[in-house]
Amino acid sequence: MEVRIDKWLWAVRLFKTRALATEACRLGKVMFESSAVKPSKTVKEGDVYELTIEQVHRTVRVKQLLNNRVGAKLVCDFMEDLTPEDEYERIRLAREFAFEKRDRGIGRPSKRDRRKLEQFKQS
Repeated sequence: MEVRIDKWLWAVRLFKTRALATEACRLGKVMFESSAVKPSKTVKEGDVYELTIEQVHRTVRVKQLLNNRVGAKLVCDFMEDLTPEDEYERIRLAREFAFEKRDRGIGRPSKRDRRKLEQFKQS
């Protein structure tokens, strides 16, 4: 059985649609052995791919081939996630610090307050 990389990435739920998986391949966000992959590349068991999905650099190994999308619980049978834990920690910290907490009842920030927040974030 032969499976295209864009179809496999969609089937193991790394991308929401196959079109997004194809676009990621075209933009060079899917790498195999340090080179960009075309959407039509054939996947083989044991291949290791590096992906960039929304600022997250993921590394996955192909365990099995599949043609159709599977449920989230079955993904671990077809792919092994080799992404280092510190990559997930980096994203968690970035999300945590991007959130601005405001006390309840003080309302929206004024234009002046918003500008100060933006200045603080850039520094």
